[in-house]
Amino acid sequence: MIVSTIEQALNQGTRRVADVILWFMAALHVAMVASLLVVLTFAGSARADDQTCRGRNLLRQLETENKAAFDSLVDEAAEVPNGKGLFWQVEKPGTPPSWLFGTMHVTDPRVLAMPNAARDALMKASTVAIESDEILDEKKAMAAMLMKPELSMFTDGSTIVDHLDDTDAKILEEGLRDRGLSLAAVSRMKPWILAGFVALPACELARKASGASFLDKKIAEDAVAAGKTVKGLETLEEQLAAMGELPLSFHIEALLETLALGDRMQDVMSTMTDLYVSGDIGMTMPMLKAVTDSHSGSDGSYAAFEQRIVTDRNHVMANRSMPILKEGNAFIAVGALHLPGEEGLVELLRKQGFTVSLVN
Repeated sequence: MIVSTIEQALNQGTRRVADVILWFMAALHVAMVASLLVVLTFAGSARADDQTCRGRNLLRQLETENKAAFDSLVDEAAEVPNGKGLFWQVEKPGTPPSWLFGTMHVTDPRVLAMPNAARDALMKASTVAIESDEILDEKKAMAAMLMKPELSMFTDGSTIVDHLDDTDAKILEEGLRDRGLSLAAVSRMKPWILAGFVALPACELARKASGASFLDKKIAEDAVAAGKTVKGLETLEEQLAAMGELPLSFHIEALLETLALGDRMQDVMSTMTDLYVSGDIGMTMPMLKAVTDSHSGSDGSYAAFEQRIVTDRNHVMANRSMPILKEGNAFIAVGALHLPGEEGLVELLRKQGFTVSLVN
């Protein structure tokens, strides 16, 4: 998936490109926060005619160009617990069954077309839980975010330019200009907020700017329209705080490298979407880990990302799911990367005494 893009970028002299992909993954995890703020503020810069996404599947390219490397990643992915599948039934004796569904925080029509079994379960559920129910009211969510400005803005009098040398400042200015943004207009935004505009392809931003809902929001909207109770497992403040706890230098360098990658990020998005649609969620992290182990040294960027953005939040969401699951007939929808692994939601719920079974 990503190996080919990394190799291309390295051959062209870019630095620490593996961190870009980690950051891109983090940006997707909080896309409902970051892109919300940027789209509401700069919707005019995303043109309606940019809604068609382009990009090639890098995993298929890797299979053609380096079958041994491809097979190795497939084998590693196969060892990831619960790495295959998006939709799970959650049961415990004496309680009506509930459901766990992995999402992708994008508006791609293929992603929005949920499996029929998941759609039926959503319609039958009495309670629907998503990562944050604050996304249902964009203006209210934005106001809540701005109540804690230090999570999204530099509040110490500095700007992002103050954290860059002259060369990097020019790269940032030109890259933002190419995306319809003025550096002066966003200079006080933290880099993880700019991620919502820089890391996501123009097609995704254009669809959001035109009013399209990403999958999690669409699930919540459908639940509200059907008169169901909608609950959040996290707050937007908690999601932004998780990003803020990663080193600022990591965010800034990844922001610059994402700008350098340009349209190739569309290939990353296309590949990730293909993996999501096929349910091959366990393939994603092993490849990222392999890439960062190979290229980004020992600064712990991958470990910090996985721990804070994925694992820590898995435990929070699992704990907050308990009262909902104990009542039964619930539909819980969270980012698909929170499901697999030894500390993924599927295993964490099993440790709480639930039987969690894949629904084909």
